[in-house]
Amino acid sequence: MIKKILLTFALILAFQAHANDEVYELRVYKLQFGKSAQVLHDYFQKALLPALNRQGITNIGAFEESSDNMPKKLYLLISYKDMQAYSETLKALKKDKTYIADAKAYSGTSQEDFPIDRYESSLFLSVSGFPKLVKPKSGSRLFELRTYEGYSEDAVRRKIKMFNDSEFTIFDEIGLYTVFFGEKIAGQDMPSLAYLLAFEDMEERDANWKKFGPHPEWQRIVKLEEYANTVSSIDRVYLKPLPYSQL
Repeated sequence: MIKKILLTFALILAFQAHANDEVYELRVYKLQFGKSAQVLHDYFQKALLPALNRQGITNIGAFEESSDNMPKKLYLLISYKDMQAYSETLKALKKDKTYIADAKAYSGTSQEDFPIDRYESSLFLSVSGFPKLVKPKSGSRLFELRTYEGYSEDAVRRKIKMFNDSEFTIFDEIGLYTVFFGEKIAGQDMPSLAYLLAFEDMEERDANWKKFGPHPEWQRIVKLEEYANTVSSIDRVYLKPLPYSQL
């Protein structure tokens, strides 16, 4: 109970301090082995995404992992203009009769046939150096989702400053095309930040990342004491867009 109260209080503080920041919800759906995921794809394509679009929420990313890792996972990236829009969207879905009707097959799927057990949802706030989601260029078929954990909140704060002051500029110069960047405010493995990069293919990805390490600005800032020990763990997942993805 105390943990829930503290989490609620933290979210309230985040809402007040970052009321005008863009908010990103990243959902990860773990598929159950041996069960068809078609009802879930139909729900995304025919019910959830259209309902969110009707509320003015566009450029919704829908992905699957490009690897053959098990269990298979589907990802949704939903961007809201601010915390209030996120809250209002959840309420609006419960009253949207078209959405409820379109989601009937999904909602009526039996427990035995349901394709997932649970899904994880994380919330992120945009940062000053990359305040808005950017739709990737046409032909982007490979997405790289990177999560940086820090040993403390201050470590993550310093890493975000590193991005704001220098790394976003480096990314622009060498072709690391960022879709979104956010500091996690709710979810597992906090404190952390995450961002999504878009490429045509793995060849473009590898070629452009090779330019990062030798870049003069990176060589300068990586030696600064201010940015020492900012990242304690990096997680990387390669994604490919589903046919109905809006990114």
